Amino acid sequence: MGKGRLEAFSDGVIAIIITIMVLELKAPESASFAALPPLLPVLLSYVLSFLYVGIYWNNHHHMLSISHHVSGKVLWANLHLLFWLSLFPFTTAWMGENHFAAPPTAVYGVILLMAAVAYWILQRQLIAADGETSALRRAVGSDWKTRISPVLYLSGIALTLWHAWAAQLVYTVAALLWLVPDQRIEHALDKGNVAD
Repeated sequence: MGKGRLEAFSDGVIAIIITIMVLELKAPESASFAALPPLLPVLLSYVLSFLYVGIYWNNHHHMLSISHHVSGKVLWANLHLLFWLSLFPFTTAWMGENHFAAPPTAVYGVILLMAAVAYWILQRQLIAADGETSALRRAVGSDWKTRISPVLYLSGIALTLWHAWAAQLVYTVAALLWLVPDQRIEHALDKGNVAD
């Protein structure tokens, strides 16, 4: 099975996720600048979630670019990832509307953790589908970001019991780690280790 349909479907779902998130942003009823500060938590939640969805979209694209085969397990692993990403609009709105209160911030961390686990599962299934000569396996090698991210998310979830703002800081640091696409995959693509 080719990967074109998988990539097109994933791109469509991710575009819908971003659309839903932006539709949750409500303009203030007043034309005054004083109406903006109360909306800051909603806007900041949106920015963080947009960043995360963009990171997943970018890295998903790179991962599929270096992969050659799609199996049934890959399809299900991809749907698993898209499921967790589809919960971003809900948790983003809940967290923003409640000004980063502990319960929605903790649930947001759980969604981040589960999306990271789902991404790892998809990566493993793509490697398995390509077999022992998998260019993706060679490119990712020892992936420290994939290992540290769940630790950061778990730390953020635990920090909500102390200060939810500290959890937000941890979630932001985790996003910044992934902001640049996986350079190992970029180098493998540049070296021509994979066919287009």
